[in-house]
Amino acid sequence: MSATELSTRPAIPGMAANVPPIYLDNQASTRVDPRVVEAMLPYFTEHFGNPPSTSHAYGRIAAAAIDEARAAVAALIHADPREIVFTSGATEANNLAIKGAAHFARTYAQGGRVRDHIVTLTTEHKCVLESCAQLERDGFAVTYLPVEPNGLVALDRLEAALTSRTLLVSVMAAHNEIGVVQPLAEIGAMCRARGVLFHTDAAQAAGKIPLDVEAIQADLMSISGHKVYGPKGVGVLYVRRRPRARLLPLIDGGGQERGLRSGTLPTPLCVGLGCAATIAAAEMTEEARRLRQLRDRLYQGLARRVPGLSLNGDAQHRLPGNLNLSFPGIEAPALIEACPSIAISTGSACTSARIEPSYVLRALGLSEAISNSAIRIGIGRFNTAAEIDFAVDALAAAAARLGDK
Repeated sequence: MSATELSTRPAIPGMAANVPPIYLDNQASTRVDPRVVEAMLPYFTEHFGNPPSTSHAYGRIAAAAIDEARAAVAALIHADPREIVFTSGATEANNLAIKGAAHFARTYAQGGRVRDHIVTLTTEHKCVLESCAQLERDGFAVTYLPVEPNGLVALDRLEAALTSRTLLVSVMAAHNEIGVVQPLAEIGAMCRARGVLFHTDAAQAAGKIPLDVEAIQADLMSISGHKVYGPKGVGVLYVRRRPRARLLPLIDGGGQERGLRSGTLPTPLCVGLGCAATIAAAEMTEEARRLRQLRDRLYQGLARRVPGLSLNGDAQHRLPGNLNLSFPGIEAPALIEACPSIAISTGSACTSARIEPSYVLRALGLSEAISNSAIRIGIGRFNTAAEIDFAVDALAAAAARLGDK
């Protein structure tokens, strides 16, 4: 968006004019909380040591900061700090969890018992689906389960997919596009009873809804810094110690992160993620309540003014700030273009030649037309009621204009 466009948003009561578009794309990324920025800054300038260089004060200070951040992330999900492995983000964490578990199982198969089968959902994030596709090329078997029309997995179908060869089940905790929250405790119990590893991509869920790795019996959990008001470029893989989830590393090097992820840790980013986790742990309950109110305000306002508006994904089991809405008869890119004062997205894969329907929405059984009319709205920590009311007006007016064409 150009500088001119950034300065043309109409004034909102109680807010300054000439400000950037209202940001409602918090599933894509979140603004770094100013408190997180403040916590990170000294580690770019004063405390710039390398964490393993503990022969001097600079390294010891960095190492202590890493330990504190590790403990903060662990506390957010009720884990042991020793179970927290820092990565570059959730994509790397998902790759390490899925490929690392598969290759360990193949390399160290015991007593001729081979576990070479993985189960996941057709609606998983691309990095999970592509990791599974790579394992298929390597000779592993993968079952891609469909979801129900509300986006949730059918537990009986999942149970039927498990065999004596199943090694791992990977199910996203909260969906990045439609916001649905899966029945994690039931999935975890099912996997544990059968000796199957349970991995969950919690990039969207961590810090937004309560997560307890013991309660849901997760063996592996992926977290991303920039989805929880922390910095980009850092994430975490939780790796259970008892019973131990065993992985082979994807990156060779100096054996940092207990041999699972080599490479110098970015101390400022790790500190930022730790600070973001601490804030989330303290404020999550109240924040979720406020976001649900704003989400319902936006949805109800649009439903009154946009005939045929439909909500995609389960209405109850979803993230507090997520809406995925279809505007019948209006293609999503046209609606987004007609609302330059609001930052929203489709969640679809776009190329310069054509817009492809979201594979997630098609997996719900929605038609191509309905899928192409869907927008994703992510309400976050820094949104206000005035912004929500403005967004309702802007979207409803744009839908009316486009619907008349």
